[in-house]
Amino acid sequence: MNRYTVVRSRKPLYSIQVDKRSVVVIGVLVFLLAAVIVASIGMGSIRIPVSEVLKSLVGLGDSTYQLVVLDLRLPRIVVSVLVGASLAVSGAILQGLVRNPLVSPDLIGTTNGATAAAVAFIAFTNGTYSIHWLPLVALIGGFFAASLTYIAAWKHGLSPFRFALIGVSISMAMGALTIFFMLSGPIYLAGQALGWMSGTVYGSSWKHVFSLLPWTLVFLVITIIHARTLNAMELGDDVAMGVGVSVERKRLTFVVISVALAAAAVGIAGGIGFVGLMAPHMARKLVGSSYGCLLPASALLGGLFVLLADLAARTLFVPLDIPAGVFTAAVGAPFFMFLLYRSRRT
Repeated sequence: MNRYTVVRSRKPLYSIQVDKRSVVVIGVLVFLLAAVIVASIGMGSIRIPVSEVLKSLVGLGDSTYQLVVLDLRLPRIVVSVLVGASLAVSGAILQGLVRNPLVSPDLIGTTNGATAAAVAFIAFTNGTYSIHWLPLVALIGGFFAASLTYIAAWKHGLSPFRFALIGVSISMAMGALTIFFMLSGPIYLAGQALGWMSGTVYGSSWKHVFSLLPWTLVFLVITIIHARTLNAMELGDDVAMGVGVSVERKRLTFVVISVALAAAAVGIAGGIGFVGLMAPHMARKLVGSSYGCLLPASALLGGLFVLLADLAARTLFVPLDIPAGVFTAAVGAPFFMFLLYRSRRT
């Protein structure tokens, strides 16, 4: 039985080779994510039956339940999914560009640059400016750190090895700057900055949803459309140039997309780590390395991972609301060590 189905169109002219098994896996992930979303809405200090959750989602539930579901829990859950999807797709792009499955957005300083800029904003504005400027500030910081990495790694073109090595250095420098900014600002703001650095979606509203949604959807669609280019670049620069890819221009484009996704997610939710490492790696095991299926699978797994972390954060230690980044780090750090152990001979 043929595993692939080819879909062709004459107007517009295109062809797509669809992996039937990967489509089934992605369908299962969609169903699993939807089930976890519904279950997560019903869990918390106020338990809501699944039937009432479904009624509230369509506007037919009890007024009290609708307030909890639509105004308090659903925005937080949607932000969790969007943040996880953005970080996962960002990591998948970088892993293809650098050709290393151990790469994540932290590698080129994006996450730490965004964090440093946001902590500086918190520490030095002293509450003068609205906290709603934080996502934009984090985005600028992420682009600044990534630009430093890109410029420093450029030498007659961009070598993935130099890009990764210099990225680690820039990331460490941004981490040191973050500590400096925390110590330089008023001491009473250090707690706020530390909580944000840990990674949390606490207090998310529909405003946060609508701020992040365009970034995630637009850049995910653009990346999926150019999935063939990523497939070619993952095989090496010579192969990519041989099939007609403008390597340097496309690499810069994908770096910008990756930075935009990661920095926007960090601006909304803070430093939630390891999602960009784990989700693409797990997706690659499930659907293979073809980016046409790898990207949506990574997005779904990343959203599911952050959603579960946030669910644990707000339900396991009631009335405390632990940052979701604590749980992603608790799982991600051993996972990273396992990957290092597996790849020790290569």
